[in-house]
Amino acid sequence: MPTDEVSPRLWYLYMIRCNNGHLYTGVTIDVGRRFGEHQMGGVKSAKFLRGKGPLVLEYSEPVGTHSEALKREILVKKLSRKRKLDLISAHKQTDTCLSQV
Repeated sequence: MPTDEVSPRLWYLYMIRCNNGHLYTGVTIDVGRRFGEHQMGGVKSAKFLRGKGPLVLEYSEPVGTHSEALKREILVKKLSRKRKLDLISAHKQTDTCLSQV
């Protein structure tokens, strides 16, 4: 018998680098859409990012539920700048290794 249960949406954590080098961390269910909103600088973009372009999407990771994503966001925001850059670097190295397989 089929169920009408809807699977929970997968949430993502992402980091954006501003032109001044600052890192912005957020969560969303659609990284591409959210990054586009930030780039447009409209009412849906974060005030922190307005006027700080060009923006670069440096990092994104699937997290799970909205609650899990918010908890992960808090943890990442507490990291030092160096630790955030290490996280970005490790992610890029993994992507490079996987693309060579």
